[in-house]
Amino acid sequence: MKLGYIGLGKMGYGMVEKMLETGHRVVAFNRSPEKVDSIARVGAIPAYTIPEIFEKLEDDFSEGVENISVTGDIGSVDGRKIVWLMIPWQTVDEVLDQVLPNLKAGDIVIDGGNSPYEKSLERAKKLAEMGIDFLDIGVSGGPSGARNGACLMIGGKPEIFAELETLFKDISVENGYGYMGPSGSGHFVKMVHNGIEYGMMQAIGEGFEILKKSDKIFGQDLDLKKVTSVYNHGSVIESRLIGWLEKAYAQNGLELDGISGEIKHSGEGLWTVESAQKLNIPVANIKQSLDFRVASEGNPSYTGKIVSALRNQFGGHDVKEN
Repeated sequence: MKLGYIGLGKMGYGMVEKMLETGHRVVAFNRSPEKVDSIARVGAIPAYTIPEIFEKLEDDFSEGVENISVTGDIGSVDGRKIVWLMIPWQTVDEVLDQVLPNLKAGDIVIDGGNSPYEKSLERAKKLAEMGIDFLDIGVSGGPSGARNGACLMIGGKPEIFAELETLFKDISVENGYGYMGPSGSGHFVKMVHNGIEYGMMQAIGEGFEILKKSDKIFGQDLDLKKVTSVYNHGSVIESRLIGWLEKAYAQNGLELDGISGEIKHSGEGLWTVESAQKLNIPVANIKQSLDFRVASEGNPSYTGKIVSALRNQFGGHDVKEN
């Protein structure tokens, strides 16, 4: 399959590599040309302006390329142009304003970032009025998942999902993608996923702070790295999060040296709480974990260090102490 791709950040760069590795052809653009140069060296078609993406999608450069899944013209699926946005949600409308003049009815826009689902509903409606199809895709797994196989939660028209399903299967972990429902549902499911993530990480942080301070009971420190290892072999709370905490201890020591005890929040937890309030659903655990992050500014703690360390492990977030 041939598509345009905008955004070569922590997630986007690895995802394009995965697409190339699985036989797809990608015209890649990023605001910084250095990233474009770099991804071109591993097989992407470079574009240094947004209009250039679509010029190159028109070109037939398939000669000698194998394993391309195409059902129509080489430009996309059945002659449709496909463009995948992997950019911060705050910039999506600005970029769409530059993308849309290059599209026509029947083309497809994918938003793979963490956009609020209400915005995805608005964008889907706007594009539908132009005859352009829109998919909102929540992507989980962090940079490692984007590179090696992500988890994809996909909203939009079911027939568009079906047309592009080969692409989704190729870039996801085994059984790690699915059609969630109409426009907005992909980002809604990802939003709730991140809200749950807030609560899970908070519980791990609080539990391990209790373990760390148990020296007051036993007169000596527990080996918290050993605890994570045992927890992660057959216990009820065995998980990737516990595994990432073990890795963080191995890298930073049991004091998590250099990791900030203040935790940033990126929006999805807040959106989950707000959505729950609209639906009149109590979400005490998620709300308390969000409130903890807000209150952590200027009030660092060991619980905060653990949550920050986990954010760094799976998402590559900058969590260094100031």
